Amino acid sequence: MADTARTPHPEADWWRQAVVYQIYPRSFADSDGDGIGNIAGVTAKVPYLKALGVDAVWLSPFYPSALADGGYDVDDYRDVDPKLGSLKDFDEMSAKLHAAGIRLIVDIVPNHSSDRHVWFQEALAAEPGSKARDRYIFRDGLGPNGDQPPSDWISHFGGSAWTRVPDGQWYLHLFAPEQPDFDWSNSEVREDFRKTLRFWSDRGVDGFRVDVAHGLAKDLSEPLRSMPEIPDLALPLDGTNPLFDRDDVHTIFEEWREVFNEYNPPRAAVAEAWVPTARRALYARPTELGQAFNFDLLREDWDAEGFRKSISENLAESAATGASSTWVLSNHDVVRHRSRYGLPNGIGQDGLADWLLAEGLDPLPDDAVGLRRATASTLLLLALPGSMYLYQGEELGLREVADIPRDQLADPIWLRTGHQLKGRDGCRVPLPWKRSRDAEGGSSFGFGSGGAHLPQPDWFGELSVEAEEADPNSVLALYRKALGLRRELQTTETLQFETSGPTNVLHFRREGGWEVVTNFGTAPVPRPAGKVLVASRDLSGDELPGETTVWLRAD
Repeated sequence: MADTARTPHPEADWWRQAVVYQIYPRSFADSDGDGIGNIAGVTAKVPYLKALGVDAVWLSPFYPSALADGGYDVDDYRDVDPKLGSLKDFDEMSAKLHAAGIRLIVDIVPNHSSDRHVWFQEALAAEPGSKARDRYIFRDGLGPNGDQPPSDWISHFGGSAWTRVPDGQWYLHLFAPEQPDFDWSNSEVREDFRKTLRFWSDRGVDGFRVDVAHGLAKDLSEPLRSMPEIPDLALPLDGTNPLFDRDDVHTIFEEWREVFNEYNPPRAAVAEAWVPTARRALYARPTELGQAFNFDLLREDWDAEGFRKSISENLAESAATGASSTWVLSNHDVVRHRSRYGLPNGIGQDGLADWLLAEGLDPLPDDAVGLRRATASTLLLLALPGSMYLYQGEELGLREVADIPRDQLADPIWLRTGHQLKGRDGCRVPLPWKRSRDAEGGSSFGFGSGGAHLPQPDWFGELSVEAEEADPNSVLALYRKALGLRRELQTTETLQFETSGPTNVLHFRREGGWEVVTNFGTAPVPRPAGKVLVASRDLSGDELPGETTVWLRAD
């Protein structure tokens, strides 16, 4: 650990312009043939990641877990799930990533633990009002016999956010019952997480992605306030909501920043905070986490004005707070953007949930449109100031696997909503590495010799790494070229929009003499003069086709 009174490290700001690749480890690569991806599988694919050109890997949860929520139910924050490997395997992976010039960010899940966590087991064995229970949120029930939940709060995964224990008390879980929420007003909880941050930082981890960062501080004053809806952006998020985005959450992250700054370079962090843009910037202040995920474009249609507004607002907020902007199109929680963009504009998040449930997937996505828009939007975002977060498989142009047989769905959303919401399994299907299945009759496309924990569809072969590495016009080839150019061109955190021109065209200039144009329409438009550096589809003549992005530099 470095002395806090030291000269700033020359690479202290590496994360501000980084391209970060999210690995969902159970679905990335399986080295031992048990059907589940593991740490050694990640290590084996470091040459692939280096060839892709990413600056960092974000590793989704790899901790011991019963997988009630895909690893976000953590039994032990300072160990590796034996099904995925060991601490030694983790250290080998970290060393190989760093040797390849790739940083490592790990997921930390502070809102809740697993119900198998030693603290929660102690709480269940302890008396009501004990110190063991004070680490979590236990309350007496309502009604003459205390048999009604303490409040009307709803779990994100469906049903009540309260579960009763045998002695009659109830505990809070804003997600699955297997994920009891911590009480962050408890000093022991706060100190233990600072210990966890140091544990992984001492092992060489470069940063942390903070799960449900906006949910740690809660108003637990009696009587508990009524809120019979699932908290989301439709509800007031202005610092006064009883469960999310409360003003007092920021004292927690100020304490975390003190820990991060004990290291040289300081450890980086990014908040998962589903809050409005102006509120999100608070988490990203230099005195707190430094970055917060910008999820606006996960909800935005394919629309020039919507993209322009989101980009402008986020760059302005980042500049005002000293943060670095972030850009995201896909992750482990949402329908892959190639499929989203193949559906009609205006479908929205509720419409996507209905689409996933529809027999025959009505409407069927227009895959050609989805692919054009996906690659154009990716190329647009890669040219922006700030960090770009990629989700494993998007560099292959993977579509959502939306027709997984219902008896093979595993997401707790599917189980807890009584099969009313399909959940996130479709974006978590293991990656295809080979063009052909390992064996006839259902084994995986190179994911592992024992098959895959979620079924890979037949069309995965044509989008496999092996198939795309042999095709100079593949989505993978486009990503590799764009990432290489980005590393060369990205020197500042500002841009200048070109305000003239058609309304369905987004055009901006970057310092260094390069510019970016995206045609959101379907008809061609005149292309500005300049040398084409990279384009999301083949160009001919002096026009820019519809649903296309191009990077140009003055001749």
